[in-house]
Amino acid sequence: MIEARGLTKRYGDTVAVDGLGFEVRPGAVTGFLGPNGSGKSTTMRMIMGLDRPDTGTAHVNGKPYRELRRPLCEVGALLEARTYHPGRSARSHLAALAAANGIPRTRVTTVLGTVGLTDVARKRTGGFSLGMSQRLGIAAALLGDPAVLLFDEPVNGLDPEGVRWIRTLMRSLAAEGRTVLLSSHLISEMALTADHLIVIGRGRLLADTSVAELTAGGRSLEEAFFELTGDSAEYRGTAPAHRRRQP
Repeated sequence: MIEARGLTKRYGDTVAVDGLGFEVRPGAVTGFLGPNGSGKSTTMRMIMGLDRPDTGTAHVNGKPYRELRRPLCEVGALLEARTYHPGRSARSHLAALAAANGIPRTRVTTVLGTVGLTDVARKRTGGFSLGMSQRLGIAAALLGDPAVLLFDEPVNGLDPEGVRWIRTLMRSLAAEGRTVLLSSHLISEMALTADHLIVIGRGRLLADTSVAELTAGGRSLEEAFFELTGDSAEYRGTAPAHRRRQP
């Protein structure tokens, strides 16, 4: 399980995350939604121990990430694409991760097959497209067969077939009893993938509810999202003058 309690993170005068608290439980895909600049990526980095909160705590399975004995075997994450040496092949990149974390080398072959990179496993990753890089990042997250998984915008760079594959993968991982936290800006895709939603704006919790509850009464998820976050968007434009409604 993932637990955030009173998380706050400031960068100078900017409050990126402001007293945020939530839980992500196993057996469901939990969507993490918010406008640009709402603090989603910062929150995920604090969960993974990459940023230290100014106040509050972020725990995975009851412990801070830095206290996990075998972190890659307890929690896997895709937070950024292209986090590998471009001169290495996909197989050698994963093999190095496996060796450093005491993971059987057989897992490398398994996860390459899971993400559809078997045929290009020996090619240098410097020539990978963004979509292929995303798949390699997902393979690395799955390498230790962890029970907790975090994915930040995993569909970036994927074609429609790849997006559909991500949707199926996320739901299958949750069906296995894993904890899955999925951040995406594609609201329509989140409506098809997530069971539960955590919605934030300006670093604060706006909703912690099921997709069914948020869309009750016939509203689309997009409508519900914009109703929640209308005052939290980083940029709010006005319609061109010729399109504005007249009073």
